[in-house]
Amino acid sequence: MSDKKRIFSGIQPSGNLHIGNYLGAISNWIKLQDEFDSIFCVVDSHAITVPQDPETLRKKTLEIAKIYLAAGIDPKKSSIFIQSHVPEHAELMWILNTLVKMSELEKMTQFKDKAQNGNSESVAVGLFDYPVLMAADILLYGTEIVPVGEDQKQHVELARDLAKRFNHKFGETFIIPKAFIKEEGMRVMGLDDPTKKMSKSAASEYNYISLTDDVETVKRKIKKAVTDSGSEIIYADEKPALKNLINIYASFSGKSPKEIRTLYVGKGYGDFKTDLAQVINSFLTPFQEKLNAISDEDVREILRAGAEKVKPIAKAKLEEVKKKVGFIL
Repeated sequence: MSDKKRIFSGIQPSGNLHIGNYLGAISNWIKLQDEFDSIFCVVDSHAITVPQDPETLRKKTLEIAKIYLAAGIDPKKSSIFIQSHVPEHAELMWILNTLVKMSELEKMTQFKDKAQNGNSESVAVGLFDYPVLMAADILLYGTEIVPVGEDQKQHVELARDLAKRFNHKFGETFIIPKAFIKEEGMRVMGLDDPTKKMSKSAASEYNYISLTDDVETVKRKIKKAVTDSGSEIIYADEKPALKNLINIYASFSGKSPKEIRTLYVGKGYGDFKTDLAQVINSFLTPFQEKLNAISDEDVREILRAGAEKVKPIAKAKLEEVKKKVGFIL
């Protein structure tokens, strides 16, 4: 493919992709694709670790790919494909399953979080095993850099451990990947609860601004967003709700939090929220125009081409792995 270092990342086609996903991940990928040999996946196999409606899953899979394209992921610079279109992901996962320990998976924070509301015995094995599939995604392509949020760092560490374990047992095979977390790595928090990340699977629509929300919906959600006590526009840790809203404003406007604070000296939350909704809509309106202009046929063709581009890499790596573990090819 290229002499550039390779990156791999992906998003599940479930829930509603929101501005936190864009600011925390996709906007970063757009910059990285010029510097790295970039592979971006719609991870549908990960999505089915929790129940999905089949028709909705198909619709969301195409929607995520369209969002990648509308946001600026360029198929001439990056490979974009659907995870299940490359079966080597699942095959490598099975082999890695023979190296991972139950105790390692039990420590995974995301599994513990999702299992805490009910008895872990009722949780599907797929959800428990999710990090091993993620390790396979990464290791299959000789990935060197994995752009992730802080909450996924633990999964990248497992991929590193499994790569080292395989290499020690069977000889040098896998590159040891590194997590790439933006230093400024702003975490976009929920509009209804600034102590938790904005979530595409949140129970309330007032938790997030979806990338497909219309102008009036954005205004309504920002108007209802929780704020802190007082009325002054202050950027401080002791005002987490306001700090989150200012971070969002800063990200979409290009202004610093300090500049925003200066803008609203003597003004209240009402003025600030009105302008914040306008700033978000100034991004979303042209973005949605691009999104709506991409046909299902066009995106399917891009996804097919992306899969064809990465399949030789995946096939070669899996064959190397199979030989080393003793399979007859």
